[in-house]
Amino acid sequence: METRSNHVLVGAVVLILLAMVAIFTVWIARIGGNEEREYDIFFRQAVDGLAKGSSVTFSGVPSGQVKSISLWQPDPQFVRVRISVNGDTPILRGTTATIQGSFTGTSTVSLDGAVKGAPPIACPENNAGNICPLGKPVIPTKTGGIGAILNSAPQLLERLSTLTERLTGMLSDRNQASIAGILDNTNRLTDALADRGPEIAATLAQTRVAIAQAGNAAQQIGELAQTTNGVLANDVQPAMANLNKAITSAQASADTLNSAIGDARPGLTTFSKQTIPQINQLVRDLRVTTASLSAISERVEQGGAGSLIGQQKLPDYKGK
Repeated sequence: METRSNHVLVGAVVLILLAMVAIFTVWIARIGGNEEREYDIFFRQAVDGLAKGSSVTFSGVPSGQVKSISLWQPDPQFVRVRISVNGDTPILRGTTATIQGSFTGTSTVSLDGAVKGAPPIACPENNAGNICPLGKPVIPTKTGGIGAILNSAPQLLERLSTLTERLTGMLSDRNQASIAGILDNTNRLTDALADRGPEIAATLAQTRVAIAQAGNAAQQIGELAQTTNGVLANDVQPAMANLNKAITSAQASADTLNSAIGDARPGLTTFSKQTIPQINQLVRDLRVTTASLSAISERVEQGGAGSLIGQQKLPDYKGK
């Protein structure tokens, strides 16, 4: 009996010593600065593959684990995930959380995006209920990786269905026949171009020559324009100045002629009113005199000069 009592006593003492060592080890670890900190993350997406004890990484470095997962009762579309991370993990303003899935079916919480010099994420002293609803700092989320694909899957499926319907409508029998005709025409055009390859090459060569000649012509036109500018500056401008002087002189002469015509207008008026009627009377008198002289000339021709003095002789009468 005494031996059994000694064994029980020794075992109890050993267990107590082991518990004390464990407690002392944990206490030393906490004193060494490895105290863990807890944060809440509210995901608005499915957390498939995530479970209690899942790994939490910061920029790919293991930094903690998931403590609990539950639906957020005020808004069931959110899933609250509480994590604990090492005290030396830099959870600063700008840090975000995402769910990284894997082909094995397990998921991890990935933290990244800490900004150097930014303050740590913490609950403020005032109005802590709105920012920290459960008394723990909240890390914002962002959609990434498989989560982003899963969230956008309905839109992708809808767009894929629409694209499939449009492709089905476009590839109808009528459109397929049209496409086949287009391909046949394209093949014929390609064959025709291949057959006319030498002609096309010759045409391209002629085009290059024409382009070169056009460039030379453009250069000559530029030189001609420069020469024309020089001629206009050296010869045409003096000629234009002389022409302007001649025009000025002609204008002065025209003004002088207009003045002379104005001065001669009274004399012309008198000439037209007095002299011209007298000239008309003189012309009539000359016509009468001319008629008389014509009659005298005829008498002289018929009867001689005596016919002007004596009477005209009657013709002799002869009886039957």
